[in-house]
Amino acid sequence: MKRYMPVILIGFILFVAVGDQVLPGALGKSSTQTRTAMNNFVNNLFSWRPKTKPYERTEKQLREIQERK
Repeated sequence: MKRYMPVILIGFILFVAVGDQVLPGALGKSSTQTRTAMNNFVNNLFSWRPKTKPYERTEKQLREIQERK
């Protein structure tokens, strides 16, 4: 099995890279979908968005203080 892994890996890379241009019909479409899914996955790995708003509590207190005056 170890002997075939480089061949399988190179085949997968070629499938994703140029499969939509070379392969007909459903296989080409599948290659495009695979590439799109992989791009989205990698993009989401490196794009960090905070889950909370760090200044929300401070801004809320400032608004409350300004309303009291």
